Amino acid sequence: MSIYLVGGAVRDLLLGRRPGDLDFAFSGSLESFAASHAGARAVGVSVRVCLWRGREYMPLHENSPERDLAARDLTINALALEENGRLHCHPQALRDLRDGILRPASSSAFESDPLRVFRVARFAAALPRFRLADECAAYMRAVPDEALRAIPAERVGRELLKALAAPKPGRFLKVLDETSCLRVWFPELIAASAVPAGPLPWHADSVLDHLAAVMDAVQGDPLAVWMALCHDLGKLSTPPEELPHHYGHEKRGILPAVKLGRRLRLPRIYQQAGALAAEEHMRAGLLLSMRPGSQRDVLWRVHRSGLHDSFWRMVDADGGHPLSAE
Repeated sequence: MSIYLVGGAVRDLLLGRRPGDLDFAFSGSLESFAASHAGARAVGVSVRVCLWRGREYMPLHENSPERDLAARDLTINALALEENGRLHCHPQALRDLRDGILRPASSSAFESDPLRVFRVARFAAALPRFRLADECAAYMRAVPDEALRAIPAERVGRELLKALAAPKPGRFLKVLDETSCLRVWFPELIAASAVPAGPLPWHADSVLDHLAAVMDAVQGDPLAVWMALCHDLGKLSTPPEELPHHYGHEKRGILPAVKLGRRLRLPRIYQQAGALAAEEHMRAGLLLSMRPGSQRDVLWRVHRSGLHDSFWRMVDADGGHPLSAE
């Protein structure tokens, strides 16, 4: 029986990055693993794994390293490092790691697990130099709505939360937009790439480009990134005859921000943060030109929320001036 370090941890080692989560697999049956490793016990119902020394160990798919790698999501994650130092990899894994390509490990990768649509977008946010292979984008576009709808909300929400903590979080939205995968779980954003963010000279891009840029500007603070995603959602319901202006979008954005957070089962603090960002970002951006009484009202509301650090960081990025430093 052999034990393997598999997936993203091996990828990160090969990229010279510190591995995050460590995933392990083994050859043989659950029973044989439990019998040969003192203290190991089999757990789980739909997915059976062994717990040993505080870590999960999964049996290889069809008890074969090669078949296990072929069943994984992306070639760059289809890697297994054996105890003896032998590296098993998908035939294209090392080339795609070198060239910076996100490529599905098989033509059925998204069919077998539609959540991989959102994992790919998350990997694009986590690995900014990597681009989607043409076939990856094509397979993502082909995933039917009913398959996306069948994914548990919590699983999509977890992928989003990981993307919010990534080095280039705006790519999560951009990849989903480019592959027509905002539908079902992010319907508020479907038209975002076609709606102007505002009139010149303040904006020269789309709402989606603007949201992604602000998200990237506050990377490192996941709550501020979420606020950046939510702050201009109200612009997507602007009457066409008012474009490129967005009068009153801050009020219109409150409900979409809350609904998006609830749909994805995000923690309550994210729902509160999204609503605050939508409702107050315009007044916060004009804070220094307000009368003292109006300034006090904005500052008190933001302070009372307990979200002030992340909120002002987002406002700084949105307006391009250092309010939080004054």
